[in-house]
Amino acid sequence: MKQRRLGRSALSVSEICLGTMTFGSMADERESLSILDRALDGGVNFFDVAEIYPVPPDPKWAGASEEIVGKWLRDKPRDALLVATKIAGPGGGWFQTPVRGGNTGLDRHSVERAIEASLRKLGTDYVDLYQTHWPDRVLPIGEQMEALDRAVQAGKVRALGCSNESAYGLTKTLWASDKQCVARHETIQNNFSLLNRRFEDGLSEVCREEKVSLLPYSPLGGGVLSGKYQGGKFPDGARFSYYRDHSPRTKFMADRFVNERSLETTARLTEVAEKAGISVVTLSIAWTLTHPFVGSTIIGATSAEQLDDCLAAATTTLSPEVLAECDRITRAIPYPLG
Repeated sequence: MKQRRLGRSALSVSEICLGTMTFGSMADERESLSILDRALDGGVNFFDVAEIYPVPPDPKWAGASEEIVGKWLRDKPRDALLVATKIAGPGGGWFQTPVRGGNTGLDRHSVERAIEASLRKLGTDYVDLYQTHWPDRVLPIGEQMEALDRAVQAGKVRALGCSNESAYGLTKTLWASDKQCVARHETIQNNFSLLNRRFEDGLSEVCREEKVSLLPYSPLGGGVLSGKYQGGKFPDGARFSYYRDHSPRTKFMADRFVNERSLETTARLTEVAEKAGISVVTLSIAWTLTHPFVGSTIIGATSAEQLDDCLAAATTTLSPEVLAECDRITRAIPYPLG
């Protein structure tokens, strides 16, 4: 599998990254370990987790994903693998963050507590990429970047990144890091797919000009682009089947992702994929990799079998005709997720 450099850092990672947010909830420990093995066999050397995983966020299993990944890492060559995790940051009013009693700012105290807890669960003395899961718009950005830089200077973190950030927020953090001569965000992990191209509206320019790499999550639109929800179906074990009955917040997410416009987009893209002789899953992930600002696309699974079509994207080249057809469809149905 091809490698790409993240931002201006020394991190060179596989074009596909394995996300672990289902580990410990929708995928039990045994299946999670099988998924990790299958990804490694497929050439993946980059693994993404977070202190609050698995999803949906819940105190009863928060941290389980890091523990499962840590168990898997015990007999693996640590220096050959790149592990990313995240400090929660404020929940933004969506939910009570299930770590540190919900007190999850990005101040020095929180960063120190969070990184130490993640290192214990992962069973390692450093992480390759440490990301803020959500921005903190109250605490001064300079103070946040200084706190994160301390973890880098202590040798516990190799590079920094952010997630769920805006063009304004990313630019401000880069400015603060430059002004204070501290480590900067080399990556941004945001939602990006053929169902959600909003990243191209402004953030892509920041990434290109400032040499920051996007790590797209939900390249399948939360699984919608796999076609599993076509015809109004909500299969047993599917993410949004679970989300519809879990809480008002997760039901809102299910309704946002599974809607008439997203299902119509999926139907049209499925036809394009069939004509190209590939699955719509492979098409969707390969499409993200055509963007020069992408560092590594994050895939997820609840079973090892689901990885085959995802990993095939790493060796798939989409023709100009296929890419033009994808553009035509997304222009006809802009912003299916709102």
